[in-house]
Amino acid sequence: MERPRYIAVEGPIGVGKTTLAHILAERLAGQVVLEAVEENPFLASFYADPRKHAFQAQLFFLLSRFQQQQALFQHDLFSQATIADYVFAKDRIFAALTLSPDELALYERVYELLGPRTLRPDLVVYLQARTDVLLARVRKRGRVFERSIDAAYLDALAKAYSDFFFHYDESPLLVVNTSDIDLEGSAADLEALLGVIRKHRKGTQHYVPMGTRTY
Repeated sequence: MERPRYIAVEGPIGVGKTTLAHILAERLAGQVVLEAVEENPFLASFYADPRKHAFQAQLFFLLSRFQQQQALFQHDLFSQATIADYVFAKDRIFAALTLSPDELALYERVYELLGPRTLRPDLVVYLQARTDVLLARVRKRGRVFERSIDAAYLDALAKAYSDFFFHYDESPLLVVNTSDIDLEGSAADLEALLGVIRKHRKGTQHYVPMGTRTY
């Protein structure tokens, strides 16, 4: 594969962001930058009582991602590809879903200070999947703090992602429907997607693999 400078893989919970990020980092001999999901001390409490713990959980994610972005400034992105399993701007998707109006207003003030000081990816790969597929993948990986996630929350999250990326124009964007492909178990599925990623460098492109069901 060619060596782009900075690729971000995005999408809702359970869609396969981290899996694809690791694969791309291996193929490109690059470094991988992952969200510190399991390091968030407020996450389990958030899933147990979202209204009470949403702000703490969201602020931790915002600051954690910002620290990672600052580290990227110190890295020579031209000597080694960097693959992240998030874009910094996506933090606002979760904030809008989980925070009260007053909390969101305070969060936005903090975000506006940090956002301009982060890097924009050269390419964003946005992964989509049907809600039933997302739920099955979340259940399969078996994280304890994700046990309370239900279809309604995943459906709302997927719709919020769709709205966000419908207006996204900060980087070249590749939208991929992953509902009926297996990037870990099918070499053909994986190679087909990598071929599309290799070629896409500007604008927005939608990739719907052959055989993917639509509703």
